[in-house]
Amino acid sequence: MTRDNEKLPPGVLAGGFHKLKHGLFDVTILSDGFITLPSSILAPDGTPEETSSILGRLGGDTDSAPLQTNIPLIRRGSDLILIDTGAGANFQSSDGRLADNLSLIGVDPASITKVVFTHVHPDHSGGTTKDDGFLLFPNAQYYVNDAEWSFWTDPDYERKMPDVLHDFARGAQRDLFAVKDKLTMVRPGDEIVSGMKVVSTRGHTPGHISLELSGDGNLLIAGDVIPNNIISFENPRWHFGFDTEPEVALTNRAALLDKAATEKLRILGYHWTYPGVGYVERNGSAYRFVRG
Repeated sequence: MTRDNEKLPPGVLAGGFHKLKHGLFDVTILSDGFITLPSSILAPDGTPEETSSILGRLGGDTDSAPLQTNIPLIRRGSDLILIDTGAGANFQSSDGRLADNLSLIGVDPASITKVVFTHVHPDHSGGTTKDDGFLLFPNAQYYVNDAEWSFWTDPDYERKMPDVLHDFARGAQRDLFAVKDKLTMVRPGDEIVSGMKVVSTRGHTPGHISLELSGDGNLLIAGDVIPNNIISFENPRWHFGFDTEPEVALTNRAALLDKAATEKLRILGYHWTYPGVGYVERNGSAYRFVRG
């Protein structure tokens, strides 16, 4: 699955991936590459001047910008836990590098014991199966919020969902049905393993979850509840074009940013600048990201 890497942002295929110890958890932050999104998705509420500035700061052009994809690999005792499976060959040609990067650090996909989906958008679940249709992580138990399962697997999705979500629904069904016999439904408050709690962060999708790891002041693996550490921090009231429930997403995003700033909560974001882990500080009526 090796591809041309000339256009990759720094950190995507780093020689040594970022590692951190959090309580009883050992975390390695891998990369799945990056995705490129148009300004209409990234900053639909921005003025032309604001949008142009942000796209430039993200390393983009006049119409779009790249966002990196950070995937936590977590060891807790005998468990090796992956949060999301990346895109595989099911989203953009610049992502889908998780398998390559696992190989770089000497991890056999067969050794993964648990896979937790924050949600099942294609850049988070498209790497569940290989090109031949077999599971990339054949020995893992899989976990998804029961609300996420119910939303995407609705057999009447074409009538109930807007057309723009139909491809996402087909991809979600492909990935969820591939692991149906290995799938555990979870709800907010459940634990994946001791000290790893499921947290509801609904809005980006109806069943989007984050994961809170106990110890050292707690670490929240946020998924896409806060889409980007520049756009979302500096403009916490802006919508994000891929949010299924836009107003719910805004409310929960604002609440989480406020909580993180107040409690000095450490957060790891999926589409934040690699390695995507740090803290939230207030900056007037908005926020700033502090790596750490």
